[in-house]
Amino acid sequence: MTLHLPDANGTLRAYEPRTEPLAVTPGSDFTSRTVFSAAHVVADPYADVSPDSPAAVDWDATLAFRRHLWSHGLGVAEAMDTAQRGMGLDWAGAAELIRRSAAEAKAVGGRIACGVGTDQLTGGTLAEVRAAYEEQLAVVEESGAQAILMASRALAATAQGPDDYLEVYGHLLRQAAEPVILHWLGPMFDPALEGYWGSSDLDAATDTFLEVIAAHPDKVDGIKVSLLDAQREVDLRRRLPQGVRCYTGDDFNYPELIAGDEQGFSHALLGIFDPLGPLAAEAVRVLDTGNTEGFRALLDPTVELSRHLFQAPTRFYKTGVVFLAWLAGHQSHFTMVGGLQSARSLPHFARAYELADGLGLFPDPKLAEERMRTLLHLYGVTP
Repeated sequence: MTLHLPDANGTLRAYEPRTEPLAVTPGSDFTSRTVFSAAHVVADPYADVSPDSPAAVDWDATLAFRRHLWSHGLGVAEAMDTAQRGMGLDWAGAAELIRRSAAEAKAVGGRIACGVGTDQLTGGTLAEVRAAYEEQLAVVEESGAQAILMASRALAATAQGPDDYLEVYGHLLRQAAEPVILHWLGPMFDPALEGYWGSSDLDAATDTFLEVIAAHPDKVDGIKVSLLDAQREVDLRRRLPQGVRCYTGDDFNYPELIAGDEQGFSHALLGIFDPLGPLAAEAVRVLDTGNTEGFRALLDPTVELSRHLFQAPTRFYKTGVVFLAWLAGHQSHFTMVGGLQSARSLPHFARAYELADGLGLFPDPKLAEERMRTLLHLYGVTP
């Protein structure tokens, strides 16, 4: 049945929804790439909260979504910015999420890595930044998960230059029990991280980042790069010490970066794999056979959707991710912690629906159509 979707100019246009989903089934573990999907949290829609309240999480639905990702062979990158760290989910909520998800991963045999940050701080000295990181690192290690050292707003605000980053990260890496993933999150995802690694000059910042890794290569499993600059990521991964992986976080250029070139490739730790999970897993299994063209044929068509969800202001991509999870039937409602469901417009949602439906991402296209129609009615769109 025809839907009438508003475009960016407010004009309604007819769209015929797809009737069949893409045929994708869970399969074997990946052999050529290590792949994590960052995962969103599901809000409790019945909680009496305000945007300033601590997050009220629907734990059953949140953990069910992680089981969905694990069932397709994907690792889960937990308590990252996709889970609204610093945008609705505070440290207390993140700590609970880490403990619950790590226990669930152990129960089902899923791979998990969890974000370590300093979001219990709003400012502070370098010593307080170190202590905040240490507190979170202890929670992650005690849960049995791998640690992802995330970029810190507090460190960005406190550090006087590259030496402060070298000191803080060196301190953390020396005490880490197991190799960690270092996360470089660009200011397009979080404006408070402008000038990270001690410089707004990305070449200078890269040198400092590599200096941290070179001093502790045995404690760095890999790096996650989220700068939305494919060539910079390629140049960076070619400079990594032997054995240190590059996990792409580039939600604009991930197919080419994962496919790689004659000098190497990127693994993946991506927010876009939250809605793309089954399709992304199928593509990686094709790549495991050495069929790069088949991999690109599956994944390249998804880039338009990803670029749409991650368009500026990029930090609100989480809204589109949760919207698609609702349409796909992974949760019963379109409510987000912190009220972030209001962060994108109806034309944005309409285009996201159209692109995702065209890719066959919805397991039940009829359900997705009905929910999209409901949203249109709420906004005053009538047949």
